[in-house]
Order: sequence, then C-alpha cells, then structure tokens
Amino acid sequence: MKTTKTKRQQRLLLGFAATIGMQAGAYAASAPDVPDQIKAPAGERLVFRAHASGAQIYVCQLGADGKSQWALKAPEAQLHDRKGAVVGHHYAGPTWKHSDGSEVTGKASAKVDSADPDSIPWLLVSATGHSGAGVFAQVTSIQRIHTKGGQAPAAASCDSSKLGTEAKIPYTADYYFYAPAK
Repeated sequence: MKTTKTKRQQRLLLGFAATIGMQAGAYAASAPDVPDQIKAPAGERLVFRAHASGAQIYVCQLGADGKSQWALKAPEAQLHDRKGAVVGHHYAGPTWKHSDGSEVTGKASAKVDSADPDSIPWLLVSATGHSGAGVFAQVTSIQRIHTKGGQAPAAASCDSSKLGTEAKIPYTADYYFYAPAK
C-alpha cells in the first residue's frame, strides 16, 4: 500500500515538473512577431526578455546646419522581468547591464517606425561589445519593440536661449536579447 502511494506521488511530481518545464521553455522560445527588417538573424535564439521604463534624454544643441535642434544624449531606464522586479539598467552606449554583472553594448542596425507616431522607432541592435559573465555575455542581437513615448520634444522648443538644456522624455519598451543557437 505504501509503495502505491509513493509511486502515485512520484508520477504527480514528474507531471508537475514537466508542466513547469514546458511553460518555462515556451516563454524562453517565443520570439515576438516583428517586421522583417528587425527580425533577429537566422541561427539566433531568444535568451532574455525585459520591459524597460525610463526616459530618453535629449539635449538642445546646434546641428551641423547651424540650427538649434534636439539630439539624443542617452537612454536612462530600468529593466524589469515578467513579475516587475528590476533586473538591470539601460543607459548610454547604448548599453544594457544585467544585475548578474554582465553587460552588452550595441549599435542600431535596422529600424521601423512605431505604429504610434508619438513613440520612438522599433530597432534591431547588433552587439558591439560585452563585459562580465552572465545572461548578456553571449548576446549578439537586441530588439526594441512595443515602444511608448520617448520622442524628442517639438523642434520649436529648442532655440538659442535653450542651448545645452536637457529634456527627459518618459518611455517604455520591450527588449528581446538573442544569442547564437547551441
């Protein structure tokens, strides 16, 4: 009688573990549906996803044409996991730093306009550098999608009296991090 109960418990535990494993695998394996221009390259797999909330920082300065204009200085955002816990930061570079100490720096390689005209574009970013060991150590591509806000202030608000002035424009976005498939 005791062995039957033990076997039943083992089957229940195995079933429960398999269900959890399938859910975790489905989350890790589900890349977002995005326009072709910003799809991750073939042979890469999704390794991490984060929701960012923060600001795009712009500075009023003279452009190459000698006219005042807003120019992107840097992003400044916290990265959150699915439960809302802060798991890293996004800042100038652009750089993403995970709480495990790993970081990746990149350069935009493709962009598409956001469906919302008041939001910054969606991007595909190619990694240009890494430091530390951890989740971002092998990242080769990053997508910025589902953007809300972050657009530069109106051009008319940057004139010669405001040169050097910074504007922090709130934004949110989802970042998807990819690494070579194993």
